[in-house]
Amino acid sequence: MDSFDKLDKLKEQYSSFIDNFSVDAFWDTVKKHAKTVGCEGIRNGLRLFYALDNPKMPAKIKMIIYGALGYFISPLDVIPDFMPIVGFTDDIGILAAAVGIAALYIDSDVKDKADRKLADWFGDTTC
Repeated sequence: MDSFDKLDKLKEQYSSFIDNFSVDAFWDTVKKHAKTVGCEGIRNGLRLFYALDNPKMPAKIKMIIYGALGYFISPLDVIPDFMPIVGFTDDIGILAAAVGIAALYIDSDVKDKADRKLADWFGDTTC
């Protein structure tokens, strides 16, 4: 199975969550759950969000990012977000996997934007 087949499979798995994504819902979820999700989870979400502006990013990878962010926004997923302690563990894993897939398109500008936002919320970027 080549990398494009893997991307197609991921796209199929998370395509139902693409419709959950909206900019407003992303920011609402991040603001509401930042402390619960933690610095690294939010960092990954922000990097994905800002990476979407990269014009060189292939559409397949953008679809995976939209699906991952839609999954993060959705309160009903494999482990429902309202469950104490473990509610966001699946979301954090999905975000981390999407960052790995999109890593080539997460440049220093994207990282700087995410780190500045983290510093605003958490006080620093080394959290």
